[in-house]
Amino acid sequence: MSIGDAMDRLVRGGLPVRFTAYDGSSAGPPDAAIGMHLRNQRGLSFLMTAPGDLGMARAYVSGDLDLTGVHPGDPYDALVLLKDHTKFRVPTPAEALHIARSLGLSHLRPPAPPPQEHLPRWRRAVEGLRHSMVRDAEVISHHYDVSNRFYEKVLGPSMAYTCALYETPDASLEEAQAAKFDLVCRKLDLRPGQRLLDVGCGWGTMVRHAAAAYGVKALGVTLSLEQAQWAKEAIDREGLADLAEVRHLDYRDVVETGFDAVSSIGLTEHIGVRNYPAYFTHLRDRLKPGGRLLNHSITRPSNGRKETGAFIDRYVFPDGELIGSGTIITAMQDQGLEVQHSENLRLHYAATLRDWNRNLVDHWDECVAEVGEGTARVWGLYIAGSRVGFERDEVELHQVLATRNDADGRSGFPMRPDW
Repeated sequence: MSIGDAMDRLVRGGLPVRFTAYDGSSAGPPDAAIGMHLRNQRGLSFLMTAPGDLGMARAYVSGDLDLTGVHPGDPYDALVLLKDHTKFRVPTPAEALHIARSLGLSHLRPPAPPPQEHLPRWRRAVEGLRHSMVRDAEVISHHYDVSNRFYEKVLGPSMAYTCALYETPDASLEEAQAAKFDLVCRKLDLRPGQRLLDVGCGWGTMVRHAAAAYGVKALGVTLSLEQAQWAKEAIDREGLADLAEVRHLDYRDVVETGFDAVSSIGLTEHIGVRNYPAYFTHLRDRLKPGGRLLNHSITRPSNGRKETGAFIDRYVFPDGELIGSGTIITAMQDQGLEVQHSENLRLHYAATLRDWNRNLVDHWDECVAEVGEGTARVWGLYIAGSRVGFERDEVELHQVLATRNDADGRSGFPMRPDW
């Protein structure tokens, strides 16, 4: 049996793409606009030892599996086609044995995974408890300490690695990111002289926007050393050192209190659902009575517990956890915060991801030179796949606004939102 024969057997209704392999075999329509080529035996071993998304990702990231008809910086069209028209079936034990013998039992010995792949969950448990400070610092570094230069090319001048806000369909990525940060500032009702804490601040864009546009004294904290260093340089370059500060620090180590507002933009995904009570208690305790908290995070469309897929967990967000906005709202309320408003920006994130893919395509050679083709392929695949997820309502993005009320219940919140 050839590799192409095996693919034909395992896909219900046949492949929607043209599949070719190094043994000269093929499957799928010859005139398909998008193709997939398996280059070597190591790629076959990846597919046989980790059937499904993880094996294909390993082969693709290693350069053993190529896609044609799409750019590696934006394989969106290929992912949509495969998602909509590829249904793998589980072979019977006898059939699986026949396929393995035909293709070579030696391919059942797993090759070493690509260097971009993080440890599996069970190995991470040996390194430290999930969401402990030590383990969180390590997995955050794995994702964010890639290369500031690489992020500059993909994210653009805003250096904002979170969902933007497209006020018009033709808004640019930079306009949309500025609109997002301004919306957060308006929801928090920031005013000159107030104090803002931004946890998980990334490259400090929220901190700098709040300081420059609203005259707020802003403190940001991040677990990524490279982000903190970049943010400090940007603060100095923009002459904001008297108002803005970014520290390389775990949010749990922030001891200051009495902030007028707290923003958390893209941090909740990393802290673990079981840690929500401690997380929201800590943020509430940083606020003074009447202060506001804005939590901006990726969510699921339901509140059932579900582990992140293998590709995302191994290559993108190790230890990341998502849950529905209802769970987040419940956790905020249970810790004494009054939820004032919730907003879903799901389609805005799909547009954001589209623009990140465009940036990666436009700067592909520079990105490959900076981080290597394997890492660049990971990002193209991850961004495009995430875009499909947001478009299909498999994931969402919620901003939840809450207040820490006075003892007598006063929140300072208007009768109707004023943004």
